[in-house]
Amino acid sequence: MSKPHCAQATPYAVELEVGDYWWCACGLSKRQPFCDGSHKESMEFSPKKFTVAEKGKVFLCGCKQTKNPPFCDGTHKTL
Repeated sequence: MSKPHCAQATPYAVELEVGDYWWCACGLSKRQPFCDGSHKESMEFSPKKFTVAEKGKVFLCGCKQTKNPPFCDGTHKTL
């Protein structure tokens, strides 16, 4: 797999508490948009750690093609 699997063609809108999170970069996690360790099968992708400093809604990339991981940058509109 040279490209990540597109988990969904739209972003995940999620309410997050302050803290650290791991975004799934491979697209195979069953806990989308978060990592569940599924990337270990391919070893081509690693999850992206990010920190939320303020509680609120964020839009995390679902297509896994963003140029600003883990956040949606609208790339899904061009796929």
